[in-house]
Amino acid sequence: MKQTQIFLLSAALIFAANVLGPSTQTAKAATPPQAQPSQAPATVASIVDRQITAIEKQILEIAEAMPDDKFSFSPENLKIPGSDYQGVRNFAVEVRHIGASNYFLWSPVSGDKVPEDIKDGNGPENLKTKAEILKFLKDSFALGHKAAATLTTGNMLQIPEHSKSPRLYLATFAVAHAYDHYGQLVEYLRMNGIVPPASRKKSD
Repeated sequence: MKQTQIFLLSAALIFAANVLGPSTQTAKAATPPQAQPSQAPATVASIVDRQITAIEKQILEIAEAMPDDKFSFSPENLKIPGSDYQGVRNFAVEVRHIGASNYFLWSPVSGDKVPEDIKDGNGPENLKTKAEILKFLKDSFALGHKAAATLTTGNMLQIPEHSKSPRLYLATFAVAHAYDHYGQLVEYLRMNGIVPPASRKKSD
């Protein structure tokens, strides 16, 4: 009797698996996966803008990390034996140089005019305080985002007015140039015993 009950129970389970199994799997397959947020397709403009955003974060963080009273620092001040830092830019001028170069390179792409107070690659001399210089730097990167937004596959190889280089080259060279000077700013911070933000250990 007990063996008969076990047999009947087993048969019922096998039957249920054959009948209900496929329908359950079909139901799962028919259920749409959780909707994923749609992403806009990549464009020349979005890719360049992403590059600008990355270097902008690095430069702003390192500029903000230097104390106000150290913005006039130059390695020349240290008088390191055997070194030759005579005449190099101090920290403030390094940051201004990045901002000025951003304007020179991105203005032809965006169609804006370079501000009149930018006479050369060292930027406006009247900018002395950390707050003034940081604002100038941020404004220059805002121009970069504006310039990137104008890029298309149709115009990226065009040479804009008052330039000898294609729009895409100007837009991306500004990024490469900023990275070059980022490396110099890193050394300026470390010479003052400051660990660059990007090199600091992240808290858990």
